[in-house]
Amino acid sequence: MTTHAFRLRRGDDLLASIRRYAQAHGIRAAALVSGVGCVTRAIIRDASGVTTHELSGRYEIVSMTGTVSAERTHLHIALAGEDMRVIGGHLCEGTLINTTCEVVLLELDGVTFSKEFDPETGYNELLIRR
Repeated sequence: MTTHAFRLRRGDDLLASIRRYAQAHGIRAAALVSGVGCVTRAIIRDASGVTTHELSGRYEIVSMTGTVSAERTHLHIALAGEDMRVIGGHLCEGTLINTTCEVVLLELDGVTFSKEFDPETGYNELLIRR
């Protein structure tokens, strides 16, 4: 296994930056094991699988997890606002870093993550190849 660690900076798009990193480094399969920092804008999709919500303000990333590859990235995020309430969901592009975000990926040996359409869910779902 290979560990990748990198830092995002103010104004970076969180999801797009992680995708670009995976593509630039040819990552075939990785787990996001840590993501901490803060955002000023968040776009997250709720459990309906349809509705996105935009949050503006200062939010701490208290948890972030998911699967990452050059072909497909699927991340969930939990954010705490200044009132200490936590909200979370499916991370969407448009989530912008405030000061920093420290990202750690663990690349998996002998595994490839790709995607295939699942008619049951209506989404491109994870396809795992060994």
